[in-house]
Amino acid sequence: MSNNSRWYVVHTYSGYENKVAGNIEKVVENRGMQDLILEVKIPTETVVEVKEDKTREVERKLFPGYVMVKMAVDFDDNDLPVISDEAWLVVRNTRGVTGFVGPESKPTPLTEEEVYRLGVEKRTVEVNYAVGDTVNIIDEIFDGFTGRVEAIDAENNMVRVTVSALFGKETMVELELDQVEPIAD
Repeated sequence: MSNNSRWYVVHTYSGYENKVAGNIEKVVENRGMQDLILEVKIPTETVVEVKEDKTREVERKLFPGYVMVKMAVDFDDNDLPVISDEAWLVVRNTRGVTGFVGPESKPTPLTEEEVYRLGVEKRTVEVNYAVGDTVNIIDEIFDGFTGRVEAIDAENNMVRVTVSALFGKETMVELELDQVEPIAD
């Protein structure tokens, strides 16, 4: 995430998410506001649906009634992010928008951790270990343990590691890619 931008959540009428996102993008393009409103997203997931013995992949909204908007920010005297009045007005006055998520509809940005957890942005992690390598775990629960890499799923930011845990019993754990590091030679 850029230091001078933050993700905000906008509440919409249910079913209006695509229309709201499209309208915001259109206004941004028409008014040349690409420096104020950087990106508009509707987090979705692909699920397999089975109906009448037929399977098909369907894209579903993760948060119906919500649109994520990445906006440029300045910082006030208390070092809190503040969006421009112009950007606020464009988003707030878009047809179908009921307000920003935050206390008293005051725009409150998502934290960096929330952005990654909600899948709005993907964290890129350089993987410098491979299947079969021994790694140190730097996760809170297993911090200090070592394990053997069994599988790497870079697309989903996951690594599966076999850890020799309590009483010498091996345990398979799934961690994020940045929660393990190779053992230095």
